[in-house]
Amino acid sequence: MATGGSTSKRGFASMDGDRQREIASKGGKSVPAEKRSFSQDRELASEAGRKGGQASGGSRNPQD
Repeated sequence: MATGGSTSKRGFASMDGDRQREIASKGGKSVPAEKRSFSQDRELASEAGRKGGQASGGSRNPQD
């Protein structure tokens, strides 16, 4: 744990913006378009979103 106000030189957030964009852009290019099932099948994406919502508690507003 860092103390004394020192800034870490490690991690994504400490990189300059250009380097962050370079790395982040690789994520979208790593899988060919025909292998991106959610971009090809809206129903599959919708089902996955529902499952994620159910697994996380199902509601972003716990007061409802």
